[in-house]
Amino acid sequence: MIEGLNVIVCIKQVPETTEVEFDEETGRLKREGIDSVVNPFDEYAVEEGLSMRERFGGRVKVLSMGPPQAESALRETIAMGCDEAWLATDRAFAGADTWATSLTLGLCVQKMAPYDIIICGLKTTDGDTGQVGPEMAQHLGIPHICYVNKILDVSEGRVRLTRMLDDGVETLEAPLPIVITVTKEINQPRLATLRGRLSARKAEIKQITSKDVDATPSQLGLDGSPTRVVKIFTPTPPAGGELVQGSPDELADKILEKLVECKVI
Repeated sequence: MIEGLNVIVCIKQVPETTEVEFDEETGRLKREGIDSVVNPFDEYAVEEGLSMRERFGGRVKVLSMGPPQAESALRETIAMGCDEAWLATDRAFAGADTWATSLTLGLCVQKMAPYDIIICGLKTTDGDTGQVGPEMAQHLGIPHICYVNKILDVSEGRVRLTRMLDDGVETLEAPLPIVITVTKEINQPRLATLRGRLSARKAEIKQITSKDVDATPSQLGLDGSPTRVVKIFTPTPPAGGELVQGSPDELADKILEKLVECKVI
């Protein structure tokens, strides 16, 4: 068994509601005046980090990238029991797509070394891509396993776990360090305690800026993003269906006529 497992959990602060508007010119979410919370999927990642510390010992550090207001999300993780919180905040990071975001987070993780396991939530509720975890592993040059629903063991520099697939559950073993993305089936996130909330108020949130990472301005933020949101629109709802009546045989004949008419058969 590993003594002193170093776990880093990546979280994001997201709008508390799904009823958000987009800036038609930039394609970005309008976050002004909207309450924000820890991304719900990331709460499972935080809980798993804490559970691993209880099982294997070590420390749990939390990392987020965002504006200064994202400190509140990090303090929530401290209240849950995490040991340290780091915030990557700089105007140079703004407008990043998943590739530039994962690069920035990977560079920040290197500043937070040592690390054995990096845990991410399956996806975020505001982006819903699930790409940042795998891309961060690519930047760091380490393995990645997604859809993890149970950590079986960590020993001798390796982790054994299971992950959920469409057709079953797969058991895997991989070397450390590693990035994993977890599903909500992995655990039930704990609630913050009163003592934890009092500690979180006084906790130091360590900040990382573009000057602290080994990257050029062209690699970060909007300039470092190879993808762009070019258009956002609400799809036109489909036309209402046609209601038909009759006996079972008559209905079958009418359905067949429609299928032939639409060239389905």
